[in-house]
Amino acid sequence: MIKNVGIVGAGQMGCGIAQVSAAAGYKVHIYDISADRVEAGLATINGNMARQVSSGKLTDEERKKALSLIKGSADVNDLSPMDLVIEAATEDESVKRKIYGQICPVLKADAILATNTSSLSITRLASATDRPERFMGIHFMNPVPVMKLVELVRGIATEEGTFSTAKQFVATLDKTITVAEDFPAFIVNRILLPMINEAIYTLYEGVGSVDAIDTAMKLGANHPMGPLQLADFIGLDTCLSIMQVLHDGLADSKYRPCPLLVKYVEAGWLGRKSGRGFYDYRGEVPVPTR
Repeated sequence: MIKNVGIVGAGQMGCGIAQVSAAAGYKVHIYDISADRVEAGLATINGNMARQVSSGKLTDEERKKALSLIKGSADVNDLSPMDLVIEAATEDESVKRKIYGQICPVLKADAILATNTSSLSITRLASATDRPERFMGIHFMNPVPVMKLVELVRGIATEEGTFSTAKQFVATLDKTITVAEDFPAFIVNRILLPMINEAIYTLYEGVGSVDAIDTAMKLGANHPMGPLQLADFIGLDTCLSIMQVLHDGLADSKYRPCPLLVKYVEAGWLGRKSGRGFYDYRGEVPVPTR
């Protein structure tokens, strides 16, 4: 029975997961090594929920109740009472392994540990913990409060009880579950990222401009957002790391990251979060950079 949910990482994904968990009535604790990030994260959740109230998606009472259930700190020991801990750190295997080394010793023996990884091997990450049977992937989509889907991914050692508990938990968040096997990038990113990478190749080879490619896919394929705009939203560093996971894990040349994507990341043009990517976000309206 899940009552207390721990979130590791006070970034965009961690705060989104904390928000939907508290809105569903769970007690939530956000842990991050930076107390400043925890503070900023709590402020972001407050702002997001205030916007939901003003748009009529939430009452002020519901907002206050949810916020009262969320706490945060930079003390790892605060995760010890948690029934479920979801790690939502950066998409870097060595970082995640290091985190598991720090948090596993303080967790209850029967606590479930989950990762929000969007592409890394669940089986391999589980082997870095003291509880591979009670470890699995619970992959939320960004932005968490808006997106309806959650991918559930079992590692080779994940027990059936762990999987069914995770399934019940996600169902209470008013999300739709899809079950993916533990192969690189699972379902959504296995299909989505090569499409984005192909859009970048289309730009790189001069087939179309940024504006032409995004307009073509929005109006020609009925996508709500063009693939280059979406890449900027995801973060070009994240796009590159997922393509590298696909390329390394499946050893197929069709997953080779586009050299232009590599160049943008090397330039520090990571998309919306850094102010520049395939669009320049530093002015009033985003302007294509190519």
